[in-house]
Amino acid sequence: MKRLMGFIITVLVLTGVMAFTTSGLLDKVRLGLDLKGGFEILYHAEPMEAGAALSQASLLKTAESLEKRANALGTSEPEVTTEGTDRIRLKIAGVTDEAEVRKKMKEPAVLTFRSAAEGDAEGTYSKIELVGSDFVEGAAEVGRDNLNQPIISIKIKDKDKFAEITKRLLGKNLAIYLDENKLSDPTVQAVLTDGSASISGSYTIKEARELADTINLGALPLKLTEKYSQSVGATLGKQSLDQTIKAGLLGSLIILIFMIGMYRLPGLLASFALILHTWLLIVVFVFADFTLTLPGIAAFILGIGMAVDANIITNERIREEMRSGKSVLSSVKAGNKSSFRTVMDSNVTTVIVAGVMFAFGTGAVKGFALVLIVEIVLSIATNLYFSHWLLSQLVKAGKLNKPKSFGVKESDIRAL
Repeated sequence: MKRLMGFIITVLVLTGVMAFTTSGLLDKVRLGLDLKGGFEILYHAEPMEAGAALSQASLLKTAESLEKRANALGTSEPEVTTEGTDRIRLKIAGVTDEAEVRKKMKEPAVLTFRSAAEGDAEGTYSKIELVGSDFVEGAAEVGRDNLNQPIISIKIKDKDKFAEITKRLLGKNLAIYLDENKLSDPTVQAVLTDGSASISGSYTIKEARELADTINLGALPLKLTEKYSQSVGATLGKQSLDQTIKAGLLGSLIILIFMIGMYRLPGLLASFALILHTWLLIVVFVFADFTLTLPGIAAFILGIGMAVDANIITNERIREEMRSGKSVLSSVKAGNKSSFRTVMDSNVTTVIVAGVMFAFGTGAVKGFALVLIVEIVLSIATNLYFSHWLLSQLVKAGKLNKPKSFGVKESDIRAL
């Protein structure tokens, strides 16, 4: 009786939670460009100055600059990632003017030191005094002053030019800009004749390092060359999503009908485990902030297919045990045990392959591999452990004590 009550409560609670939350969870799933519509560009990055080296730090800082520019264009949650040693991939949704995106994105990140021109409002600086190429490459470093406060030391190529600027702006602000974003506006406190300066203020060590990285980036701005691009209209993306959902629902319905028709009540339990498996995957997508793309959906469908295989293997092994003349309880135990090894071997090998794809793949390949790995982990939890537990509870409660409940005919049972 306790086992039956535990079974009923578990199924009812899970059913209620899934029914109550599914709609809200689906609305929170972040869709990729191929489902929502948008624009994707792959850039090749190289230094503006011939013969200069391209560092990983400058590549990362350029990627951050691209992300800020994409946000300034009013896009929603742009995705900017570096690939290899010299490539940056940009994905943005809701693009209406592709030409403007192309123009704005491929401009090098421009670092300028500015002073206030006549007529500038307070806190505004429009007169450019120094540009990124005026700085020695990699010269900005973070240190600490006598009070243990972070400071940024910099070096200028033209000492005389810097001496003239600091003399003219003594006691005034020399603001630091990246593109049109003001990063800082320190005050010139001395005339500097050796081409070196220290920037101090109420910085945290993290802020000081970010500013130093930005200055170093400005000393070595990168030129971006478009290598690949694709555009997906919002209408096309919505059609892809709608058609995929319809196909998925139809395929899932056919699978559930097959499982129930073929394996009776055990098939119904397996179908419930599949539904739980799908709901848990949606939960993971929402809380891990994954982006759902068409390759991700392909991995999702492949994972469901593997989960169905796991249930079919388990139920067929149980039926084989029954046909050999064993009792229902013995058949369930033996079938679960033998199928567990087979299914786990299959899942582990698939995880290894998906892991290699994730480690060495890029873009859509990584997304496919990640979703497949998550799918398999959830499948092991739901379609092996949980499904086996549900079936065992009913059998031990005496509610599945006849072979015909598993779709096995009495005439197929061989005497021991």
